[in-house]
Amino acid sequence: MDTDTSASFESRSKTNRPRAIRRLVIWYRRNAAVTTLVDTAANSASAASNVAGSVVSSAGSVVTSAGSMAGSMLQPLVFDPLRRLQGAEVGNERNSIQDAERLWIAVDGMGGDNAPGQILDGCLQALQRLPIRIKFVGESDKVLQAATELGLDELLNQAIELGHLDLIASGPSVEMDEEATVVRRKRDASINIAMDLVKKGTALAMYSAGNSGALMASAIFRLGRLPGIDRPAIGALFPTKDPGQPVLVLDVGANMDCKPNYLHQFALLGNIYSRDVLQVANPRIGLLNIGEESCKGNDLSLQTYSLLTEEERFNFAGNCEGRDVLSGEFDVVVCDGFTGNVLLKFLESVGSVLLNVLRSELPRGRRGKVGSAFLRSNLKRIKKRLDHAEHGGALLLGVNGICVIGHGSSKALSVVSALRLAHSAANHGVMDDLLQLQNPASMTIG
Repeated sequence: MDTDTSASFESRSKTNRPRAIRRLVIWYRRNAAVTTLVDTAANSASAASNVAGSVVSSAGSVVTSAGSMAGSMLQPLVFDPLRRLQGAEVGNERNSIQDAERLWIAVDGMGGDNAPGQILDGCLQALQRLPIRIKFVGESDKVLQAATELGLDELLNQAIELGHLDLIASGPSVEMDEEATVVRRKRDASINIAMDLVKKGTALAMYSAGNSGALMASAIFRLGRLPGIDRPAIGALFPTKDPGQPVLVLDVGANMDCKPNYLHQFALLGNIYSRDVLQVANPRIGLLNIGEESCKGNDLSLQTYSLLTEEERFNFAGNCEGRDVLSGEFDVVVCDGFTGNVLLKFLESVGSVLLNVLRSELPRGRRGKVGSAFLRSNLKRIKKRLDHAEHGGALLLGVNGICVIGHGSSKALSVVSALRLAHSAANHGVMDDLLQLQNPASMTIG
């Protein structure tokens, strides 16, 4: 190619660069509805940075302003309720943790579909991020084999040498498909040994992603119920419109058939947890119902409404309709376990459904592919924000100890989040206030 031809080609390339950028900006503005929804749902600052960087490398310095524009348009709020429990943002956790700050947490290393490998991986990651020590309970040969397969031997040995992790041998484990009462027969199962560590005070909390029915049975048999609590409840954190304040919903699966006094007790438990752990000064308690009016609902709802209205130990804000659960107008929502579990499973499906809807609405062709590069990470984060399984676990409230129940399919990241939740509950002394439930004078709202 001669000099004139080369100069002409270079001139045309420079001329076309601003036009390409203008087309990209026009596409982005035309799809403002989609991008606005994504912006408010997930953090895509890194995605914008990556895209801007790649465009700059291919189009020259002229594109820098367009990359900056894209970055400013993609600055949504971060939502991670488990991290916000301790006021920590992603990438803002302490690099050095003093050993004196570390609290002991027992982990059922054999519980879950991905145990023990993913559970161990999550525990080792948590030791680097959280002020905790871990008593990892599991079948020794299987744990060591999983560590070798995942290349975790060095990290495991280092954690043991530092005194941050103890390996505790257990017998045959409770399988996911076994009856809850099997914990009586398999006395040396990992879930039972971990529970005993909490009972003896050797650990301040325990975590398991295993059989939830077995965990609840083991907790009742070994730890016992709190005074004045007839039925423990599983409390789960749901996202709301306010990224910084999730709503606690209980019960989400422990009790299928409830009495009015059960729901009343759930409200007492939720109030203390929301106040002590989520740091809500005066939690607003709601009763899940089909209408806001006090006359709405079945017999259970009507009788429970009367009990909650008369209670002076918390702030009862009235009935909560299904559409208001995620509105941010309530801090705690109580319901029977059947309804709560349906609500939980429905929310778990929302992330994947919304992701597919947004993908189908994106434009096709070359411009659509270019624009989708801005949104790909956002769409993934929407699913993670709405998928409850991504946020670690739920607390079993009402037993005399801190127990965190993880999703059966939990992997390393979910384990880290669940351990953060366990540490937060233990660190805030929530058990001290739960044990004072029968002392109305000390629990009355100010």
